[in-house]
Amino acid sequence: MPALNVDFSEDELAALREIARERGVTLKALVREAVTEDLVRRRALAGMTDTVRAFAAEHTAAFDEAFPDDAPAAGAARRGAA
Repeated sequence: MPALNVDFSEDELAALREIARERGVTLKALVREAVTEDLVRRRALAGMTDTVRAFAAEHTAAFDEAFPDDAPAAGAARRGAA
């Protein structure tokens, strides 16, 4: 399995060791869990962003019709448009 060396300051390493001790896991397990949880979170956020963008693109005209005072002027760029 590929490995990665990560440098921490003495204070960071001490804090990580304390958390690992409190949880009853190894330092390696603690760091691996933190990184993999972040990867899962990032993938979920990317998926949600794609879903929201698709929903907005599909329903923009309906929203503009329902709320004409809030619709952007013709030709104006929408905030957050990709």
